Amino acid sequence: MFEFKLQIGCILVSLFFLFSYLANMIKNKKIRLNPYFLTLLIISPISVAFDGITAWTVNNRDIVYDWVNLLLHCIFLVTMLINSMLIFLYMYDILVGLNRKKILSTISFTTVFIILMACFIPQLYYIDGNLTSYSMGISVYITFGIVVFMFISIITIMILHRKTISKNKKRSIYIYIAISLLIFIIQIIFPEILISSLLPIVAIVFIYVDFENPSFVRLKQYNDDIVTCFSVLVETRDNSTGGHIIRTKDYIKVMLNEMKKDPKYYGILSRDYIQRVIEAAPMHDIGKISTPDYILQKPGKLTEEEFEIMKKHSSVGGEIINETFSVLDDDEYKKIAYEVARFHHEKWNGMGYPDGLKALEIPLHARVMSIVDVFDAISSKRCYRDAMPLDKCFKIIEEGSGTLFDPDLVDIFFKSKDKIIGCYYKNYSKK
Repeated sequence: MFEFKLQIGCILVSLFFLFSYLANMIKNKKIRLNPYFLTLLIISPISVAFDGITAWTVNNRDIVYDWVNLLLHCIFLVTMLINSMLIFLYMYDILVGLNRKKILSTISFTTVFIILMACFIPQLYYIDGNLTSYSMGISVYITFGIVVFMFISIITIMILHRKTISKNKKRSIYIYIAISLLIFIIQIIFPEILISSLLPIVAIVFIYVDFENPSFVRLKQYNDDIVTCFSVLVETRDNSTGGHIIRTKDYIKVMLNEMKKDPKYYGILSRDYIQRVIEAAPMHDIGKISTPDYILQKPGKLTEEEFEIMKKHSSVGGEIINETFSVLDDDEYKKIAYEVARFHHEKWNGMGYPDGLKALEIPLHARVMSIVDVFDAISSKRCYRDAMPLDKCFKIIEEGSGTLFDPDLVDIFFKSKDKIIGCYYKNYSKK
């Protein structure tokens, strides 16, 4: 019983989190299950169980066939490698965001080392310690080496995206890695202790508490919904239905996902940055709450004086966000929301407003917002004109490259053309 009592406790803990996660997700059907975390919850108790079983068989080699011992060790080490892969995929997803290519390459990498590890299983040997017996060999070294490599990879990703990953997320992940490495080092220095089963449990507790707790996830969704609803409420003052808010948010998502494929933006587009920009996008016109109705609802062209009043909505929007969000502890989100609201009418050639910024002086998120805002404005029906044909809308964006808009982002916009058109028809088909 001594050899595997820790594993029994770890199995019970992992099963508790598995059932709790599933029960909460069934109760809150609007929350999406994270496939990597769910798979980790299923694989971890299996891995820990085989850890306990092999701990027993190694100490009872006189009654266990050698081939059975090797087979059980192989299964245990395979599940450990799969656990490491799932933790890496989860971390990569919350830090940067996964795509099909990255998933396949990670699975292929892990598969190669699973095969390599299995080839050396027959060379396992056993050491009889003072407290218990334990196994060693190249297969064990390979498995532990991959675990360390995964941690190093996560740290490297965090360093590359350090400017755009939230401070809370960085702090949580560094604490998790520090605890995991401490367990790992203790296991190496004192192999008889047999505490490697704690590694997947620490990961489960850390991920659940900091990222996957359904109550926190749902609360965040409520907050996002409130921001969107308030933005739509402001937009309805000009006889709109809130469609501009929804469409520009969709266009922003498409462009940011396309930008992720460009190495130029790799160090910028962390998962946190993308999420902040998407959440801030609905507030870009929030300053219109101070614009008089007779200007917002005017069916004809604005006079020069009226246009000057209209232009104030960008600076007013920035002020509203600064004052309203002063209690939030996410400084980066406040900064992005402020800059999207204030600078989305700035132009690449410096002829925009309110500050006449030009080129790279304009924050990246405001440059992206500028393109999708203009595209939706000209492709939608307004109180003073009909919607323009899509071909003409794309032509206007193209003609504005290098003068009104960042030319690199215009290229990104056109690479996303099919998806942009798909979003356009999806939103208008709902009417």
